[in-house]
Amino acid sequence: MNTKNTKEFIINILKDNSDKYISGEYISQQLGLSRASVWKGIKTLQKEGFNITSKNGAGYRLEGKKKESTLSSYEIKYNLNTKYIAQKIYSFDTIDSTNIYANNIAEKSPEGTVIISNEQTDGKGRTGKKWISKENDGVYFSIILKPNIPIIKSSFLTQVAGASLLKTLEKLSVKTEIKWPNDIILNNKKIAGILTEMNAEIDKISYIIVGIGINLYNSEFEKSISNVATSIKKEGYNLNKEQFLKLFFETFEYYYDKFICDDNDEVLKILRDYSAVLGKDIYILKNGEKKIVFAENIDEHGNLVIRNSFGILETIFSGEISIRGLDSYV
Repeated sequence: MNTKNTKEFIINILKDNSDKYISGEYISQQLGLSRASVWKGIKTLQKEGFNITSKNGAGYRLEGKKKESTLSSYEIKYNLNTKYIAQKIYSFDTIDSTNIYANNIAEKSPEGTVIISNEQTDGKGRTGKKWISKENDGVYFSIILKPNIPIIKSSFLTQVAGASLLKTLEKLSVKTEIKWPNDIILNNKKIAGILTEMNAEIDKISYIIVGIGINLYNSEFEKSISNVATSIKKEGYNLNKEQFLKLFFETFEYYYDKFICDDNDEVLKILRDYSAVLGKDIYILKNGEKKIVFAENIDEHGNLVIRNSFGILETIFSGEISIRGLDSYV
């Protein structure tokens, strides 16, 4: 799928030749555009924050972004190896919620469309909790999906996203765990969460929104969550946003394609091998009641299998409970 516009093509040419100046004539010939159209595209990119210098007789050169923290859909899509995930991106410095925006445009948007922001003013987590989404502390994004699957299978998408996040971070040398069903854990504290929302008819999915928030650079947290939350940087790592996002979108498309084909073996292995709760006594919290159980397994549908105080196995479905470790968050 080719969804590139003029500005994206210009950025790609400048990035491919970042060690030298490229003439406007060369760019216009490569793109089949007039010199005036190239000049207009350059000016628009400069207004959007790109430091593109010009030199008489030499042409244009991309020096980078004026504001490094600003997310650039062009740079995310540069050499992005996906067929449809993130081939269309809406990028914001601030937004109320990427999930809210995604829900507003989902019906008319192609599958794989991404909404991404540096800050959310009304970010939400699971069970209606507020997700703190301060400017430049992390990255917050939503993916619009339109799977042709039975509604009953849709909840497993949370696990697909979790496995993709874990594997992305592992490729970047950050070792994490998954706290069933939707949290990514680093050194026993939460660094990322996933919120999946669905719009469906009686027997058909219209679209699903997978929303993800990840703490990248936070140096401190509000007192109410400081004992359970952390960030990539606070734990001694430093990731580039565009690099992380590009790798995640490629990884997610790989596992999502398998999910559509009903092949979940790899994801299930990740969920079990990297679980932060399996093999432990944990608390389950439901309707204000707290019980100690043993986390036995994750079944083929991604549900948690626990052993209660009577030694009886029970299946816990995602969305119906919260879980905690006996002495800490996990």
